[in-house]
Amino acid sequence: MEQFEYLTTFLQAEAKTKEIKEFVKSRNPKIKNPPIFTPEALIPELNGLGAQGWELITMTPVAAVGRKGDVRFTGEEPRWSNTYFCVFKRRKQAAE
Repeated sequence: MEQFEYLTTFLQAEAKTKEIKEFVKSRNPKIKNPPIFTPEALIPELNGLGAQGWELITMTPVAAVGRKGDVRFTGEEPRWSNTYFCVFKRRKQAAE
């Protein structure tokens, strides 16, 4: 029977480094100065996880993550966020 292992993590979209900014610009040459919190900034990290065999199952924006790893939900006032809760899976290696 096929088995899977799972990975849950929070990822933050931040186009702060020169490499990430250049990556975002390469995907859309019309952008001269990428927005700092563009979701495209996540792609290199997502591709890295994909190269390790992880497949993204779901990605959900969250308002905030607490010090204990808990997630804050928004009330009536809207909030901006660049943090995403992500779940990945990959085939589990057969035990030898």
